[in-house]
Amino acid sequence: MELNEFRNIYFIGIGGIGMSALARYFSVNGKNVSGYDKTASPITDGLEEIGITIHFEDDIENVADNFKDALSTVVVYTPAVPSKHKELNYFFNNGFTVLKRSEMLGVITKNTRCMAVAGTHGKTTTSTILGHIMKECGTNATSFLGGISENYNSNLILGGSEISVVEADEYDRSFLMLSPDIACVTSMDEDHLDIYSQKNALEESFIEFANKVSDKLIVRKGLPLEGLTYAIEEKADYYADNLKIKEGSYIFDVMTPTEIIRNVEFNLPGKHNVLNAVAALAMANYHGVSLRAIAKALLSFKGIKRRFTYKIQTDNLVLIDDYAHHPTELNAVENAVREMYPLERVMAIFQPHLFSRTKDFADDFGQSLSKFDEVLLLDIYPAREKPIEGITSSWLLDKINCPKKKLSTKEELIQHIKESDAKVKMLLGAGDIGQLVEGITKDLLGEN
Repeated sequence: MELNEFRNIYFIGIGGIGMSALARYFSVNGKNVSGYDKTASPITDGLEEIGITIHFEDDIENVADNFKDALSTVVVYTPAVPSKHKELNYFFNNGFTVLKRSEMLGVITKNTRCMAVAGTHGKTTTSTILGHIMKECGTNATSFLGGISENYNSNLILGGSEISVVEADEYDRSFLMLSPDIACVTSMDEDHLDIYSQKNALEESFIEFANKVSDKLIVRKGLPLEGLTYAIEEKADYYADNLKIKEGSYIFDVMTPTEIIRNVEFNLPGKHNVLNAVAALAMANYHGVSLRAIAKALLSFKGIKRRFTYKIQTDNLVLIDDYAHHPTELNAVENAVREMYPLERVMAIFQPHLFSRTKDFADDFGQSLSKFDEVLLLDIYPAREKPIEGITSSWLLDKINCPKKKLSTKEELIQHIKESDAKVKMLLGAGDIGQLVEGITKDLLGEN
């Protein structure tokens, strides 16, 4: 398929983080872009600000006439869209070229030197660090991100068409649509068991992805894949050593197959983020970027929205917002916050994401959340799923063993947060808790 054959790109689910990056990319590159999403959000607001028309009711009558021409329009949809979606079925049934988001990303990246970051955890942070390195070091890469970069206030870092940086998503086996030249695998923990019925099916999918890599695979040490390895505080092809914390930043040395760079400074909290930084460094360095230039770029990296993002940081109150929605991610943010605030009480305000994930990892969630001093638990966010009988936040709460724990509705949330004497409060989850963050921040600052 040749993209220059199409003038119009129509997105179903345009407000998704991956979909919106593609929409921005095509809009900036002169295509007519429009789309549908279920609800308005800051992401759809941002797309409308650059001239993209969006509607929020599933009705083909809302689609502009020029997007109903099958010869000049390609339609892109996300797997989260239900099969009964009226607009999607109209396009399927009327001769349109209809692609999943991953297929479109595959088309874009097929003719580029593609640098792809895969993994059940860490891929958004790693790909965003890599995109920033490539931008700062003048490689003229275009990066499609799964989060909003604080440096660019966007999930798209624009550059040329010779190099692409992409997040390679294992959900729905999407990453198998890509043609990676240099790739990284950060982790292969069990997840998405609604797609992968068992762990070995997930591993097989990662192995299939690894086999698609045409130049070099870089993997976290210990994973069952062949390639250059990376690690922290243990020997690998690329590894960080001599870690120190100074005024909230990490300082460390990086050993590579050919040289050593001393006193690299990185401002994201948590050793898991140092690991992500080493992965991005390894990819960029293998591509040919100098270690000195990479170190300078790492120093200026500001992070990603909803990845250990400080919303309030005073002597009496710290409010942190994070996307963590899997037990492994909860463990990582808990480790990071204890590292930063070893003497303080920490409250977790957590919204479970997906009934299936809550069911599959209930005991692990219980263990992870039990590490906090206090827990507030919201209802499970369903996303694309129907409820599962017996799988509720009340059921999950019984598995949590910490001194103070309770359920909360969204309406009661700010009251419960204010009642807590914990200095550090963390808003955690991948559902619509992210839409509550600004209101909670203003309430705690007394601005509402």
